[in-house]
Amino acid sequence: MGIEPVHLTKEKETLLITLYGKAMESRSRDPILRDEAAEEAVRRLDYDFSKLKVRRRDGVSLAIRARQLDLWTKEFLADNTGATVLHLGCGLDSRVFRVDPPASVRWFDLDYAEVIDLRRRVYGEREGYRMIGSSVTDPRWLAEIPADRPAMIVAEGLLPYLAEHDARALVARLVDHLPGGQMAFDAYSRLGARLLRAHPSVRATGASLGSWGIDDPRELEAWSPRLQLVTELTSYEPWALAKLTWVHRAAYAVARRIPAVMRLGRLLRYRF
Repeated sequence: MGIEPVHLTKEKETLLITLYGKAMESRSRDPILRDEAAEEAVRRLDYDFSKLKVRRRDGVSLAIRARQLDLWTKEFLADNTGATVLHLGCGLDSRVFRVDPPASVRWFDLDYAEVIDLRRRVYGEREGYRMIGSSVTDPRWLAEIPADRPAMIVAEGLLPYLAEHDARALVARLVDHLPGGQMAFDAYSRLGARLLRAHPSVRATGASLGSWGIDDPRELEAWSPRLQLVTELTSYEPWALAKLTWVHRAAYAVARRIPAVMRLGRLLRYRF
């Protein structure tokens, strides 16, 4: 396999932040997330990752987020062996290979057409797996998703880039189309969303983020009568805390005393 050129800008370019952060952490001595596919993708892309200014602590945070979403996906598939998985805003994330679902699972990765084109050149195909090139806000792509099985919907690093009305419309379409399942994603409070826009890596791409945030996760239950909050994860699980450096653990100990800080960013899981 040869070197692949990258022609992504702004919002699409931010997918390289998460890819590089996970690859960095995967290469560490005792990684939180082993992601050999990400490591290989970084080696194959003709791109100067140094300009993204991804820090060691960014890689740690991205790996913790990805591992938790992987765990929730595996839990769902353990109970629903013939389910559908929708990975929205997939970028170059290798979740389908990390989770490694059985052939009975139908897995769909969705992102912009140019992102999917690059993804096809970097990653291989597998049974039960399909990639769809479309904006997540375009309602037409959902017609390609069968509505006969329970579904696990994962959206990592996606919602902060959407306007609130687009996020509302997306959630409503998903829960109306599918017979039931779960939805998991990362979310930021309104203050957290403002801080994210100022992150050095995001600013390096020139990307624009949405202007809204989620202060109370039960706000989303009003978006659809079928939506019910299952998990709000604001603190590190023991496995994640144990892998942090002492500097990270000290900062976390301070942050835990300030509720507003703990709500800046969190992982949410809903059932419908």
